[in-house]
Amino acid sequence: QVQLVESGGGLVQPGGSLRLSCAASGFTFSRYLMAWYRQTPGKERELVAAITRDSGSTVYGSSVKGRFTISRDNSKNTLYMQMHSLKVEDTAVYYCDVRLDSVNYWGQGTQVTVSS
Repeated sequence: QVQLVESGGGLVQPGGSLRLSCAASGFTFSRYLMAWYRQTPGKERELVAAITRDSGSTVYGSSVKGRFTISRDNSKNTLYMQMHSLKVEDTAVYYCDVRLDSVNYWGQGTQVTVSS
């Protein structure tokens, strides 16, 4: 079955950096667009970034453009997101996401907390 396991979150001060990882299994990772979403309590999930299957194209949410970088390693079935210049408003649970046969899958998420 499809499994996505996010890791790398934590507590960081404003201006700090974190690198998130998402280990994927149960599907052919290299064939699918992958994305990172985030969610805070009471709000809908927000698209943070997405990357095509060959890493040829990426898109970013306006709030993270220039600070976050999405990447993938198809040989390791792993999705990444490097986050720099973190802000308090980046605090959220971050999920990696894949859409297979019109169904979205995501993992348990990893908490990112930006606070002084």
